[in-house]
Amino acid sequence: MKTLSMTARVPAAALSLLLLAGCATGVPGEGEGSAQDAFFANLTALCGQTFEGQVVTDDAADAEMRRHRLVMEVRDCSASEIRIPFHVGADHSRTWVISRTTDGLRLKHDHRDPDGTAHTLHWYGGDTESAGTATRQEFPVDAFSIALFNANNAAVSTTNVWAVEVNPGEAFVYELSRENRLLRVSFDLTKPVGE
Repeated sequence: MKTLSMTARVPAAALSLLLLAGCATGVPGEGEGSAQDAFFANLTALCGQTFEGQVVTDDAADAEMRRHRLVMEVRDCSASEIRIPFHVGADHSRTWVISRTTDGLRLKHDHRDPDGTAHTLHWYGGDTESAGTATRQEFPVDAFSIALFNANNAAVSTTNVWAVEVNPGEAFVYELSRENRLLRVSFDLTKPVGE
């Protein structure tokens, strides 16, 4: 019976480890793309529905928002973009736009004046920097938004991180956080409502 010499066995062992490592990255359900794909699918499943929500944090800056009916509509869904108008009482100026990029997901805020023109603070947001999960994605402020905030006396927002959570059959949560600031608005997915 023939045996491999020590020098032949080492490259064979290294090759085996490389093959195993390659297999590990191909497991379905792992990796950056699959978590974001699952998140986008969870969001897409809500398309065409409207939900009522409430502010669930207690920051004094959100006192005015707490006084109004909060409604989101998941609509204008495609394979690459989902638009979610967010109404604060009679104010229909806000739309969250979540889209796919070559590197992950992007959240932008489409803010409009009452006549439909873009608000001064329009199209701010950020891109994902990590895989996130099927139920939560985080969007740190991007360079465009930092420049926009600095140019419009809103430098306090230059460290914003937004997050969106979609817990199927439970809640959709929009979150804004930075030092000394946390806003979370939770929408009840168990009770779709009419506008």
